[in-house]
Amino acid sequence: MEKESIRGKRRARKLALQALYQWSLSGHEIYEIETQFRIANNMDRVDADYFCRILHGVLGDLASLEANFIPFLDRPLEELNPVELAALRLGTFELLHCPEIPYRVVLDESVSLTREFGSQEGHRYVNGVLNNLARQIRKVEISLDNE
Repeated sequence: MEKESIRGKRRARKLALQALYQWSLSGHEIYEIETQFRIANNMDRVDADYFCRILHGVLGDLASLEANFIPFLDRPLEELNPVELAALRLGTFELLHCPEIPYRVVLDESVSLTREFGSQEGHRYVNGVLNNLARQIRKVEISLDNE
């Protein structure tokens, strides 16, 4: 993948995490939040299609995404930090629906975003949950990676 393409996806994830966080706290329609983000942020160097794919993909498949990671939680969903929850939703979406993105990249990006925006130790929690989930969802990829 070209460096600028990677950076564009990284920027898209960052904005998507913030938009998902805002959605979870405000309850506003996702189209309204997406519009706000497109107006408030310079989208020139953001992979805008990927931003849209994540945002609408996560919210369109929310129950299924959560059902995938809930077995790996040590507390109820409602007790999760909103940033960590947004990162888990985003990471789970990528693990399930973006096979072109290596699982290690999904984990690294989710941890990085949680480190930047979440609680002090939140990144460790997100890493643990997504790592367990990746072992289940991406078994073949992980086994090939370990050869």
